[in-house]
Amino acid sequence: MDADVNSAMDTTPERRPTRGRLWIGALVVGAVVLTAAGAFAGTVIKSPAQIAADAAPPPADVLTAAVERRVLRETVVLRGTVVAGQTVPVAPVAAGGDGGAPVVTKTPVAVGAAVRAGQVVLEISGRPLFVLPGRLPVYRDLKPGATGDDVAQLQTALAGLGFGRAGDEEGTFGAGTKEAVEGFYAAAGYEPRPAVDDAGAGVDAASDAVTAAERAVDDARDAVAENKDGAQKKNLRKARDRAVEDLEKARTVLGKAWAASGPMVPAGEVSFVERFPARVASTAVRPGSPVSGTLMTLSSGRLLAQGYLQDHQKGMVRPGQKVRVVDEVTGVELTAEVESVASTPTVADAKGGGGQGEGQGQGQDGAAPANGPTGSGFLFTAVPDKEIPPALAGQDVRLTIEAASTDGEALVVPVTAVSASADGTTVVTVVDGSGRRTPVEVRTGTLGDGYVEIVPLAAGSLAEGAEVVTGVAATGADQGGRGSE
Repeated sequence: MDADVNSAMDTTPERRPTRGRLWIGALVVGAVVLTAAGAFAGTVIKSPAQIAADAAPPPADVLTAAVERRVLRETVVLRGTVVAGQTVPVAPVAAGGDGGAPVVTKTPVAVGAAVRAGQVVLEISGRPLFVLPGRLPVYRDLKPGATGDDVAQLQTALAGLGFGRAGDEEGTFGAGTKEAVEGFYAAAGYEPRPAVDDAGAGVDAASDAVTAAERAVDDARDAVAENKDGAQKKNLRKARDRAVEDLEKARTVLGKAWAASGPMVPAGEVSFVERFPARVASTAVRPGSPVSGTLMTLSSGRLLAQGYLQDHQKGMVRPGQKVRVVDEVTGVELTAEVESVASTPTVADAKGGGGQGEGQGQGQDGAAPANGPTGSGFLFTAVPDKEIPPALAGQDVRLTIEAASTDGEALVVPVTAVSASADGTTVVTVVDGSGRRTPVEVRTGTLGDGYVEIVPLAAGSLAEGAEVVTGVAATGADQGGRGSE
């Protein structure tokens, strides 16, 4: 008993330190366990604020571009077609040879070939079809004795080929014009058709009548001179006077017969083209083809470039502006100038007719020639500074129109760098080396190629090379370089 009590009450110095160390170790182990548990909980348990923060996009970074100084041009780019200034359908009305149906007997020119004034482009039933310079379409046979503007046009065309009208009045088909027609046909190797197809019988008969009348006058005069009887002399004088009247009538008939005779220019043997050089745009015939409708299409005059402007482009294009014409196939590039812009829109048909009929020339305002561009909108025409190669006729080309330009070099920035501030002013935001942003009020000018001209309202507030904000981009993303281009 004494031993157990002594053992329980043992408080010797050697045993008391051992118990203290055990309690301290237990406390340390508990703290470590609690710390580890808290750390683990922190990895799997998040507050609502943390969850929202983790779901938000990454912080944004600004995109900038440098202010540049250069000439800025506003351009309109569209597709167009190289066309001739005039398109002439050749649809002659020709009589068949020896009473038969008319057929094409020769096709001396091929598609794309150049055609000169006075040249034969087709032969129909052995007869020539000439092309001559002129604006008026053919609507009748031109015969001796005819008068009018179409006769004057024929006279001018023949004179240009070296066959003048001699003493004929302008617009009158007289003896001088007959000689011109005779010479023109002879030079081409053909005999002209006679205006009166009677082998000269009418002139011969009128000439015989004049001869008979002249003899009657001579006989009547002799009878008056030889007769001494006063009573008979009166009757003889009356007979003489009547013979003289008959002679005058016979001479008048002969004059008319002569005036009506001679060479003619049938409507089916000539086609007038407003401008030369001309080219064969298309042909639908070959030797043996029947003559019906349009046999050939000629294009004439300088080659032009045409295209259609849409509503938002029409106000940007005006006559006098420069146009760059590029054929991507051949690499041919040339400059032109806008000649006209239609005031009303049109819709071109599948052949590029633009509502054009069968007449010559370009037609009314807004109507494209028959070989013009396809599409719809406001037709515009550009005249080249130099001749377009004939091989480009009818080809699709790219047209770049310089609609506006700065007056020399100007400060320009990407369009996205310009914004409206809260008070309605137009500003760009400048970013300095420290990242500080400063709005600068500007006035905008010419717009083109994604850039805009700017003029700072405060002198010296903006200079070339300054960085301006063009937008923002998410950090960490592949931004593809700085700027908005």
